[in-house]
Amino acid sequence: MDIHHATTLRPAPGAAPAPERSRWAALALLVTGLFMVSADVTIVNVALGAVRTDLHASGAVLELVVSGYTIAYAVLLITGARLGNLLGASRMFAGGLALFVAGSLICGLAPTTLVLVIGRFVQGIGAAATVPQILSVVQQRFHGADRARALSVYGATMASGIIAGQVLGGLIVTADIGGLSWRPAFLLNVPVGLVVLALIPRHLRGGGTSRGRRLDVPGLVTGSAGILLIVLPLVLGREQGWPAWSFAAILAGALVLGGFVVIELRVAAGGGDPLLDLQVLRSPGMAAGVAALAAGMIAYGGFLFTVSLHLQSALGDSALHVGLFFAPMAVAFGALGYAWRLFPPTWHAWVPVVGAPTAGAGYLLTAWALRGGGQSPLALVPVMVLTGAATGVSFSPLLTQSLVQVPVDRAADAGGILATTQQLAQVIGVTVLGGFYLGRVQAGHLPGPAVAGVLGGCALVAALGVGGGVALSRVVRRAG
Repeated sequence: MDIHHATTLRPAPGAAPAPERSRWAALALLVTGLFMVSADVTIVNVALGAVRTDLHASGAVLELVVSGYTIAYAVLLITGARLGNLLGASRMFAGGLALFVAGSLICGLAPTTLVLVIGRFVQGIGAAATVPQILSVVQQRFHGADRARALSVYGATMASGIIAGQVLGGLIVTADIGGLSWRPAFLLNVPVGLVVLALIPRHLRGGGTSRGRRLDVPGLVTGSAGILLIVLPLVLGREQGWPAWSFAAILAGALVLGGFVVIELRVAAGGGDPLLDLQVLRSPGMAAGVAALAAGMIAYGGFLFTVSLHLQSALGDSALHVGLFFAPMAVAFGALGYAWRLFPPTWHAWVPVVGAPTAGAGYLLTAWALRGGGQSPLALVPVMVLTGAATGVSFSPLLTQSLVQVPVDRAADAGGILATTQQLAQVIGVTVLGGFYLGRVQAGHLPGPAVAGVLGGCALVAALGVGGGVALSRVVRRAG
């Protein structure tokens, strides 16, 4: 089965194919914005020591510096997807990117920790408005083999950008550009973002809107509140020793999200416009893809956070060393996340099925190397390459293949679901798996065995994604 044919969805009514050069120029702008947004999920991780020293930040504030971005990003992704559907994907992409650039400037110039945290929230809001529009534009402008290629670029850019953020963070802090320490990690977004914004009117004009549709306010309130009630305690609960309010908030969030589902189904049944069209989950392969993506991203988020923390806190590695440690993984992820479509067509449906347990094997090999309390960089290079390649050939095809049967007019909803799944899964990976590592070390256990145990858990979670991958592969093969 050739995924190039499987991803051929019908174009929107009356849509004319965009000129070849214009389409790829538009994609270049989209993925440049996506790379900045993705890198800023982790770019501050290896700069926390410098931020603490410069702004005299407490541990709780540093937690908010890292998590404020993710909280706003995850909570508002679905809303961003729907606003793109109402106002136009291209217009929302530009507006979201402008807000992200403004947030980056606030962060880079922040005189206090309060201003820095506010800037991170502004960045997250901009990211939530930006990311869902990319899938919509790809669905509208690309067809057939070109769509598969564009989606591969999207997938490779999104997830490899997260690793690249750690690499860039280490390099920037070590370089101490202009004596500004950690600040260029944010300030560099400003000129790049302004160039992209200047080119948008030329290459990214238009984008369909859904006339006559309205914003589902009850859905917006319940959906955002439910996600916030779950994400906030997951992010802040460990720092405060998992107080009773954190578990109560998670339970309340689950109940509110249940109410959100009921509201959305009723709005749809009444002929209204739900914030999230849950019918998209009935598209063949979509639910299976979401399940596989969630498992992979939980493991991935836990791996990145725990290993980064272990290298800095337990082994005393510098920001530069931590960044370079992840560089082979980032390169392999980006390369294989795009090149998987060059595999023989009969392999395409099975790539995510093989990639998930192979990534798990990479986590286990890393656990074995770190279990004794030390690590050999040269010995871990091939392990990081294997892990990055396996994650790349799992993540990118999942995004592409999950959309095989999704109609173009539901691309915004599908994009919101996939992006929200990715962010929430990574939050869970960081808080649950990373929190386990911190808890073990704080309880007096040796860091080596503690990190090995967490990475074993990452491998197990990654393997759980195989079930969704197998179900999705059936859909892809039938579509061919």
